[in-house]
Amino acid sequence: MHTNYYFLRQLAPALESHLLSSSIPTLTEPDTPVQGLRFMECFSQDRDEVVLVFAQARGKINYYKPFHIKATLRPDFSGLLFPETVQRARTNSVDLFDSVIGGVGKERAVIGVRSFLNERCLAIMLEDNFSLLFKFFGNRPNLLAFHGNQVVDLFNRQLATDEQLLFDKFDRSIDQSYEAFEQANFDRRKLFPTFGKVVNRWIEEQGGKDDEVGKNDQWAVIQDVLRQLEQPNYYLLRLDHKPTLSLLPFKEQAGDPPQREFSDPLEASNRFYIAFNGLTTFEHEKANLLRLIEKRRKRAEAQIDISMQRLMLRDEGASHEEMGHILMANLHDILPTLGTKSPERLTLYDFYRDQPIVIKLKPDLSPQKNAENFYRKAKNEKLEEQHLTNQVTVREAELVRIDQQKNDLETVQTLKELRRYVKQHNLLNESVLASTGEAAPLFKEVMHETFRILIGRNAKNNDLLTQRYAYKDDLWLHARDVSGSHVIVKYQAGRTFPKSVIERAAELAAWYSRRRTDSLCPVIVTPKKYVRKPKGLAEGQVLVEKESVILVVPKGE
Repeated sequence: MHTNYYFLRQLAPALESHLLSSSIPTLTEPDTPVQGLRFMECFSQDRDEVVLVFAQARGKINYYKPFHIKATLRPDFSGLLFPETVQRARTNSVDLFDSVIGGVGKERAVIGVRSFLNERCLAIMLEDNFSLLFKFFGNRPNLLAFHGNQVVDLFNRQLATDEQLLFDKFDRSIDQSYEAFEQANFDRRKLFPTFGKVVNRWIEEQGGKDDEVGKNDQWAVIQDVLRQLEQPNYYLLRLDHKPTLSLLPFKEQAGDPPQREFSDPLEASNRFYIAFNGLTTFEHEKANLLRLIEKRRKRAEAQIDISMQRLMLRDEGASHEEMGHILMANLHDILPTLGTKSPERLTLYDFYRDQPIVIKLKPDLSPQKNAENFYRKAKNEKLEEQHLTNQVTVREAELVRIDQQKNDLETVQTLKELRRYVKQHNLLNESVLASTGEAAPLFKEVMHETFRILIGRNAKNNDLLTQRYAYKDDLWLHARDVSGSHVIVKYQAGRTFPKSVIERAAELAAWYSRRRTDSLCPVIVTPKKYVRKPKGLAEGQVLVEKESVILVVPKGE
């Protein structure tokens, strides 16, 4: 919720008070002389992080410390940190947004900070109609510089469509009246998309599940939540085993650290940012495993529910076998009147339930043939019933196994112990679920040092892996100058690919190629972003624009 609209709405005035003194004009008083901090510097030392520095004009007595904003803008995490100081490296550091700063001695002053209606954006307004806008849109976060209504610069240039965004289009007006709630079929997620997962979960934990409360009660719950979000406190807690910033207090769960409460949104943002990014490798991997297991548990429970519903539906009304028996028992009465043809519907006496029953028939078949048809369906019905029963049994056993795995993981205390447990139980390989009725995995998969290595099965499958399931930061490998499987090593945010992982993936690429029997095999290694497939190439063929080659001994799983 740290990038949620309701939090950014509280963060904007708090941030403005740090960038402007009490005598400084706000956006509502643009004609008053500007005396606030100025946008002095912007740089990046990491491809997914940007630092903004605000201070008084050069040459003046510096009554205030520089104010820093550090923004992380990764696809898997985005957020703001307001550190006291930031040490800039002498190398591997690049200046950004020079045209917005205004030049030495002409740095543009801050005139305000604003949020946007029903949107996950925050803008710092500068002199001369310039602004810096943080866009926290899911896996496409970015920092944009506007002059007036137009984008003039942006941090992540790979998000090319961001260049077309207009400043005055970020406010999103939504009719959130009770009448609109009725028209949305009482679906709060349609009417209040800004609630997000955390608020919706809080509502449900308070007994506000849509299928359990009346429509008016739902509306009352929503209005109560909106009142609490107007002047909230900020709570740092753990949900689904990971740090979460909430504007609503949750019940503490056993085993989780106690939630912390803050009144200042900047402090809350700092504490959350540090808590989330300060997790150790062990905590990250353990939390990811617990979330994966919980996801599998919910999937198994859903499949049990579906199977049970289908079994219960079968128990309602007469079965196909019973309808066949009823039809045959009444055959001597209906044959003289029907002959070799049947009506579409026939009302007969149901001796199972001692009442009349309407049976649908196929008009082009005789009553006997219709009865045979019912008996044939009954045989398939029994097979389906057995299959559904088996599915429920298998899923229930899976739930027991998942609960045991969850309990085991809760007691694990070291990274070495965690990885040993994962390897012993093959937790990260979906193919282990094949014995429980799951479909075979789309690609061959090997885990090595917690990295997922995916291997294409054939030429068509290679294209699917490379073009649809691989992303630009993934590592792509292929045996050089021969046909073979495409191999992908999935990127993990914030981690470089270890040499041992690259070598293991190369061994697999060599093994699943025509060079399997060679003593040494050259293997192409390159980020996926350098792999293209122009039109006209055959299945499995690609062009590699930039590559490295390593020699390995082919080695299978």
